Amino acid sequence: MNIEEEIFKRANVNYKLLIDYGFKKNKDEFIFEKNFFNDEFKAVITITNKGISGKVIDLQVNEEYLALKTKMSGKFVNNVRDAYKEILIDIKNNCFETNYFISNQANRINKYINKKYKNDPEFLWDKFSGTAIYRNKNTNKWYGIIMNIDLSKLDSRNGEVEIINVKLDPNKIKNLLKQNGFYEAYHMSKKNWISILLNDTVKDDDIFSLIDQSYNLVSKK
Repeated sequence: MNIEEEIFKRANVNYKLLIDYGFKKNKDEFIFEKNFFNDEFKAVITITNKGISGKVIDLQVNEEYLALKTKMSGKFVNNVRDAYKEILIDIKNNCFETNYFISNQANRINKYINKKYKNDPEFLWDKFSGTAIYRNKNTNKWYGIIMNIDLSKLDSRNGEVEIINVKLDPNKIKNLLKQNGFYEAYHMSKKNWISILLNDTVKDDDIFSLIDQSYNLVSKK
């Protein structure tokens, strides 16, 4: 994951704010340029409906400073990288709206839970900043856990994904595991919990129904 993807992965752009911030519109692109690091470098940030990209130009040679796109370290490179990150973070703080989660489906699920059960996600672990739990206010029991993991934890593929774990009747779990998008529970009891991939493989309404079932199960004291 590159620098831009890491910083903006839980953020949605507000296009109305880009021009005021200093972005220039060119057809379908919004472009922002800024000299930094004592005018030795220039950041060029491009935002489209496909996402955000950036590059750093070494103004002494007028070429892209490729060291930032590698794992190269050292005091000078790290200082340039940190200064570039500050520019990106300021853009995020001023032109983007922060989401709790990475995927659109996870954020839609959060809105559903908040509207129906008046629950906000609880982020309990600093080490696992993308993991959130939802608990029944009456019993204090968890009925949903959203987390971001590598897909290799579930099957033979790789890449960062988000899942939701819900608690269900064991017979229900057996039937769901025959369908695409459902997996044996990750980091929970495989007998009573199931993991659902949040990449729109499973329809929102189907997931909402399973969340309701999970909520009802943990409502029993």
